[in-house]
Amino acid sequence: MPCSFASSVPVIYWIPVATTIVAAFFSVVVLRRYQWKRGTHLLWWGLGLVLYGVGTLTEALTTIFGWNANVFRAWYITGALCGGAPLAQGTAYLLLRRRTANILAMILVTVITIAAILVVLSPIDYALVDGHRLSGKVLGWQWIRMISPFINTYAAIFLIGGAILSAHRFRADPARRNRFVGNVLIAVGAILPGIGGAFTRFGYVEVLYVTEFVGLLLIFAGYRWNVAQPASVPIHA
Repeated sequence: MPCSFASSVPVIYWIPVATTIVAAFFSVVVLRRYQWKRGTHLLWWGLGLVLYGVGTLTEALTTIFGWNANVFRAWYITGALCGGAPLAQGTAYLLLRRRTANILAMILVTVITIAAILVVLSPIDYALVDGHRLSGKVLGWQWIRMISPFINTYAAIFLIGGAILSAHRFRADPARRNRFVGNVLIAVGAILPGIGGAFTRFGYVEVLYVTEFVGLLLIFAGYRWNVAQPASVPIHA
């Protein structure tokens, strides 16, 4: 029974619940800042955090109530397909010309939409379903899983690469030390879920739960460092 499982599972399987709570709070913080500053990058970051939270919520629901086909599809779309892509797109708007960022956004949304439709239409191999764990191996159309590495590569280029580039720019400016520290934290935090995602392909979804949580905490810390207001320099983030 789901309730008996929920009462006896190791603590590690409850980590997605904590991650979802942090993601919800973080998304509210960013979207409120968007209402104030109206930066397109903030809107994408807020959307990315909402999707991040939805992805970890599906993990929590599976742990507590057991495997469900609709929850699985939502997990694959928000986690494996979207992942850090909306956050990366926000960084693209921050670093690139708006026209270029708009074109990239259109391509990204189109690819994710098509892939999401395929996930919804794909049959499920129920023989491979684990009652309380999520894995893309249950997709009947396994070739769909070849799409996510391209999206994840795009996410890594802008989210991780953008943070590293920004940290490099601010490393020698004592007045903007907060930006250097913040972007280093974001880069490390963005790397961790990717590492966890790689482990899920070998059946170790528990690693993903930990890296998602720690990674999100680091990104949140990095964001707070970035928007901190130095005494002598105005920050426009």
